[in-house]
Formats: sequence, structure tokens, C-alpha cells
Amino acid sequence: MMDKKIVTFGEILLRLSKENNSRLSQGRQFNGDFGGSEANVAVSLSVLGDNVEYVTRVPDGPIGNAALMHLREFGLDTSHIVKGGDRLGTYYFESAASMRNSVVVYDRNNSSFYSLKHGDIDWAPIFDDAKIFHCSGITCAMSKDALDTTFDALELAERMGVEITCDINYRKNLWHYPGANAKATLHKLMEYSSFIFGDQNEWEVGSSLKHIPFEAIDSSYKIDEDAYIAYFKELQKQFPRCKRMLIALRNQIASSHHTLTGVLYSDGKLYKTKIYDINPVVDPMGCGDAFVAAFIHARMKWDDDQRCLDFAIAASAIKNTIIGDQNLAIEDEIIEVMNH
Repeated sequence: MMDKKIVTFGEILLRLSKENNSRLSQGRQFNGDFGGSEANVAVSLSVLGDNVEYVTRVPDGPIGNAALMHLREFGLDTSHIVKGGDRLGTYYFESAASMRNSVVVYDRNNSSFYSLKHGDIDWAPIFDDAKIFHCSGITCAMSKDALDTTFDALELAERMGVEITCDINYRKNLWHYPGANAKATLHKLMEYSSFIFGDQNEWEVGSSLKHIPFEAIDSSYKIDEDAYIAYFKELQKQFPRCKRMLIALRNQIASSHHTLTGVLYSDGKLYKTKIYDINPVVDPMGCGDAFVAAFIHARMKWDDDQRCLDFAIAASAIKNTIIGDQNLAIEDEIIEVMNH
């Protein structure tokens, strides 16, 4: 698999969080970790043994270099990362506790990636030996230049025969630049993609089709298969070039008690997998990214949609037990959880 390069594109962030369920206003110390959806996908893929190049823009200084060192630590190709701008984007994370929800506060305005200019990245050499290009709606939400850069990449990848995958990744609070249109942009992004990932609410934003509720309180819950088949048939009309549509389904029963599963639609067939009853949840951030990475990895290795879905949900379930944004589970660990 190492000769089949996967390219991901997005902003790497510095995550600042408190320990032991403390509020952001409590204490004087923050823990620092690197994250960001597309970086999380890239790291997970590399941990699973794939050949991955990550493309972004970081400041030319100690913090940018620290981000690059983090990426290289996991074996990522960073050769086409560009430098510039004043600062690395950050976000502050307050974990949920009991009846108190988690809190995420973004600090991304005027970051190095936010100030990326259309034309800063030369995609041709990046895609020269690429098999897959993965991107997400978050990147399109950052700025008009980031959106234009993403669609430059999509158009070139399509011409060069690079398979395109996307995570809808709708973040309402990021779509601020003049003329930003989340629904139209996400729909266009999804039209390019052969694999589309998202949770049920993100699919509703991208397609305008009302989602099917997921209300599992334990692993005995049964999804409405007929409803999902009808739903996916309608989605297929909107996204005819998509080969595989995946929905991650999560129900938050309590702050540290979630149920998790997923469904896949491929070639007119619905695939479902077991429901994981996760209690306690250690850190829910990046679980969707773990799902995306594991499915891409599995599809490059196994021609078996059921096994790929089982593997992806097992990886996402494991991520709930790992502190930080990135899933550090190796393939053997995921297979053991998947099988037992």
C-alpha cells in the first residue's frame, strides 16, 4: 500500500484544553495538542501504514516548525507545505461532564491558513503520484481563497484520475467570509466525490434531505433499514458519481456515555454494523476523522464493503478512548476490537 499515496488538505490547529473536566476559566495550565480534521485523517492513515502527504500552510517560525515536527513524527510527507502568515490557528476545548456539554472555542481568524492566497499551492507535482485526494467542508469554510484553492485541487485531481473523497464537516460558526454559502458549496464538493462521509446532520445540510434520527440507548437498537435505503436512493440522485455514501451515527446519552454505529450505501446495497455502547467516553474529538481514515485505509486493502465498514466503526469507537484529536490505534488493535 505504501506506493499508493493519499493526499489530504486542510488547516492544522493547536488544541488547548484543561485536565480533569475543568472549565476553561479554571486553573492556570493548558495542555497543548495538535489537531484539525484533515490532519487527524492524515495521521490516522499514516499510523495504519499508508503513504500520506499532508498539505497546509503554517507560519515560518517556532510554532509552525513544531507543527511540522509533529506531522513528521508520524511519517507524513510535508514537502509541499507552504510557510507564511503570522500565527497557527488554535482552538480551546472544555470537555463535557455529567449534564454539562463540551465547549469548543475557535481562534482561527488571521491564522496562517486563513491568510492563504489562491495560487499559493502548486497541485500538479502533489498529484503526480497520488491515488486519493481527501478534503473537507471545513477548509471551504475558512476563506474564499481556501475555497478556491480546494476547488482548484478538485478539478486537477479529477483531470489526473486521482480519486476524490470528502468529509462534509459542516461547522456553522466558520462560514463568515463575504458571499459564503455553506449549502451550495458543500453540495458542489460532494458532487466531485466518490466517497462521501458525514454524520446525519451534515448530510442534511449538504443534501437538504431531512435526516433519519438515531436514538440508540444501548447496543440492542435496530435501525430502520427500509428508511435508510429510501434515503440513500434519493441521495444517489443528487450525487450520481458517488460510489460509497457513509453516515456516522452517534447518540449522546450522557457526557461520557455514547452509542455509535454507521451505515454505508454502495451499488444499491445498504450495509450496517454493530452498535458500540461506549461508557466512559474519554475524548470524543476526532472520532469522525478516525472513521474516515479507517474506511479509506480499509478500501485500499480489502475489496469487501462490510469488512471496511466494520473496521471503520471499530476505529472510531477506539478513538473515544484516546486523549487528543488523533487516533493512534494500529490495524491489529482495530481488527481485534472489530472481531470481538
